[in-house]
Amino acid sequence: MPSSTYLTPRLADLSVSERPQERLESQGPQSLSDSELLAMILRSGSKGRNVLSVASEILQESGSLNGLLKWSDAEFRAIKGIGKVKALQLITIVEICRRVRERSPVTAPILDSPDLVFDFMRQDTQNLEIEKFWTLCLNRKNRLIKKVEVTSGTASNSLVHPREVFREAIRQGASAVICAHNHPSGDPSPSAADIKVTRQLRESAKIVGIDLLDHLVVGNPEHDPLSRGYYSFQESGLL
Repeated sequence: MPSSTYLTPRLADLSVSERPQERLESQGPQSLSDSELLAMILRSGSKGRNVLSVASEILQESGSLNGLLKWSDAEFRAIKGIGKVKALQLITIVEICRRVRERSPVTAPILDSPDLVFDFMRQDTQNLEIEKFWTLCLNRKNRLIKKVEVTSGTASNSLVHPREVFREAIRQGASAVICAHNHPSGDPSPSAADIKVTRQLRESAKIVGIDLLDHLVVGNPEHDPLSRGYYSFQESGLL
């Protein structure tokens, strides 16, 4: 197509220093603007518009690269020059970016008191209708290495074996663990089964050489006779 019929300059008509691909090769990705990075993904524009123009319109409509994380394929296809295949490619890349952002590691918390463990576990236990049991693997400074869901039980009970509790702790090289499970009723008062399994865990911890710092029963302050929302075996002197 002659350049005179092109509404925006073709990339071939731009100087080498203005072409995203050449700058990417010579100066690296940090040298490209947001629209130029997006243009590298799109690769081509549409009739009468170069790829930089299409990329700029996408960013203008979305507001930013971050805004694209909320876009659907229909919104991409509403842009002139974006067909079905390109739209699917773009939402695939957007989904990858979303997952990377969601799974990016944050500073692991230090869990050195029952109230900190309670605050940490509340998001996992809110509105659960079944019992679940977790092992919190800690390093020597009581900083969390990994949270492991060990069992997911029925509405009435959640059985756990010490082998399951300490397996991942050993694999992670943990120095200590804190165990936690929820009571769907919201009342964290320990049952006879909770007391029994805690004693088993205490003895197993001695054998494997990993400290059992606490076993927390997580409930809800509204249903807790003490209005705390949790029961700590360590605080109660049973560890």
